[in-house]
Amino acid sequence: MRLSPLLRLLILTQLAFNVGFFAVLPFLSEHLGQSIGMAGWLVGFVLGLRTFSQQGLFVVGGALADRYGIRPVVLAGCTLRIAGFAWLGYADSTATVIGAVLLIGFAAALFSPAVESEVARQAVAWEREGNGSRTRVLALFTVAGQAGAFVGPLLGGLLLAVDFRVVCLAGSGIFVLVLAGHAWLLPQHIPGRERIRAKGGVRALLRNRRFLALCSAYGAYLLAYNQLYLALPAEVERATGSQTALAWLFALSSLLVVTAQLPVTRRVGDRLALRRSMVTGMLLISAGFAVVALARPAGWTGTAGLLPAAGFVVLLTFGQMLVAPVARAWVPDLAEEGRLGLYTGALSSVSGLIVLVGSSLTGTLLDTGLPAAVPWLVLAAVPLGAIAVLPRRA
Repeated sequence: MRLSPLLRLLILTQLAFNVGFFAVLPFLSEHLGQSIGMAGWLVGFVLGLRTFSQQGLFVVGGALADRYGIRPVVLAGCTLRIAGFAWLGYADSTATVIGAVLLIGFAAALFSPAVESEVARQAVAWEREGNGSRTRVLALFTVAGQAGAFVGPLLGGLLLAVDFRVVCLAGSGIFVLVLAGHAWLLPQHIPGRERIRAKGGVRALLRNRRFLALCSAYGAYLLAYNQLYLALPAEVERATGSQTALAWLFALSSLLVVTAQLPVTRRVGDRLALRRSMVTGMLLISAGFAVVALARPAGWTGTAGLLPAAGFVVLLTFGQMLVAPVARAWVPDLAEEGRLGLYTGALSSVSGLIVLVGSSLTGTLLDTGLPAAVPWLVLAAVPLGAIAVLPRRA
């Protein structure tokens, strides 16, 4: 793939963002519980605040990128992330931890929608120049992010042998490098990107039924995908008596994305229209839940008990490969002219709200004592519901 220097920079940015972020995040809950001494409910509350300050405010970062351009928004986000990680490394009370995680989350709410919206805009331009489908560019963006999510915990795990503060300072140092690189390489003005100063974008967005339908479908997909962190751990615990195998299943998912995302996009995604590609991905995800539902009545344990869980992870991951890049590729076709940042941010914020509400309901479903297969069958219906609300035409 022949990419412009700007696209290469933005894709490498996603890699660096995730290396720095995931070097710290996987070890945060244990640090809060063991080192800071927080109660379990408070640890969950702090982690929820970080998610809200990030996903919930994506729409703000996207709107700021539309108005001021991506350079100042990305640089401001990197600066806040540097400060947030450094503060977290020295935070030793509930109040200071909360302040640090809010800063960390808001930093991502600034730079992530700015970068993602510009990648989507550049991908459309790349497609119009006859280079191939825009989904290839967005698939490469996904691969870069997943590679960072794979490398980050390895780096953090090595540094954790010293202490958590060193992990945080290392994460902060990565963002210092990102900030320096973008201050040097990111253009002041990107040709073809006009800044929008007129108000009224949110009202138009709320009247855009096709875009809101995409947000709803994407939120249902994310709710299904988040079962990697809710339903899957419970199933692994049931099958093996511990969660040791969970790390291997996560690694399997990451490696599948890194190695198979581009071939899947090239062989399948390029041949299907946007809606059909998302429908295919949703069907694969639904099939993943159905595999576990069909196996649960047998009550398999040990290695045999892990096979349905592994099948679930594989089908979910291949479904993700078809759904996630295509959803982002669809947004430019639905967004109001000049407001791609707002719409990109809104996609994450609206779908994040759906996941927040849906996860509470899913947790209740898993604890109700229903027959073993029923929760997984209900979850299999979630991506099927997403298909029903997808916009009818791309």
